[in-house]
Amino acid sequence: MFGEYFYHEKTRKAVALFGRLFNNLYVMRHNSAGQTINQIKVPLAYAPKEKYLDRIRENTDLQDGGEKLAVKLPRMSFEINGISYDATRQLTKLSSLNQPASTITKRSKMYSPVPYTINFQLNIYAKSHDDCLQLVEQILPTFNPQYTVTIKPFADLYSDFVEDIPVIITGVDFQDDFDGAIAQRRTIIYTLSFEMKLSYYGPVDRESKIITEVNTEMFIMDGGLKDSDISVETIISRADSDGQGGGVSADSAGDYGYIRRIIPTADSS
Repeated sequence: MFGEYFYHEKTRKAVALFGRLFNNLYVMRHNSAGQTINQIKVPLAYAPKEKYLDRIRENTDLQDGGEKLAVKLPRMSFEINGISYDATRQLTKLSSLNQPASTITKRSKMYSPVPYTINFQLNIYAKSHDDCLQLVEQILPTFNPQYTVTIKPFADLYSDFVEDIPVIITGVDFQDDFDGAIAQRRTIIYTLSFEMKLSYYGPVDRESKIITEVNTEMFIMDGGLKDSDISVETIISRADSDGQGGGVSADSAGDYGYIRRIIPTADSS
């Protein structure tokens, strides 16, 4: 229905990009003298918040025989919770990216992308507020409120093309189930909301022809009988890369001139 198959993996790359921002965070434990006694690298996983909480609370002790172990805290998870069109970033639809194709007279072309906003939710789980605050304080100064990551979305085809991906923090919230039953395991949860500005590209036309010649018809408006137009001349402009009429290639790095011919019209006199 929509034409040829294509898949640029933009959403998958967005998930990997977002996770990479937070996959190297640590929590330090100190003794009464202020010395570091333990350093924990906080695990990160893509998982829905409620499912992750169910896993944390699945087995809070070893009284049922010890066949399972409780999930060790602190931990972090993230997920996509919304995708919406962003009309404020829409470019002219006829703009395109161009690269040389298989022959010198053709090019590969891809039209302007469609802008969307992806909403991410990052959840921090811990047993103490200090663990959560250590992680939150490592994250918040980076976003002011925006952090921009530069990527090459099409390194195999457009090796020189780079794209800036803004990631914006939009809110911080937390909850604490300390008021639950005494036997219940305490879990403090900080929730950080983000927006990622992403662009989705359509299919690549790998065999698009390039324009090498332009014909311009010159007229005297309303100069003939009954206000008709009089044809004066035809100007033929042809792109030329070697100065000898050898034509042109699709190499965008070339230094081109042009050859122009002016053909008077027979009745212009």
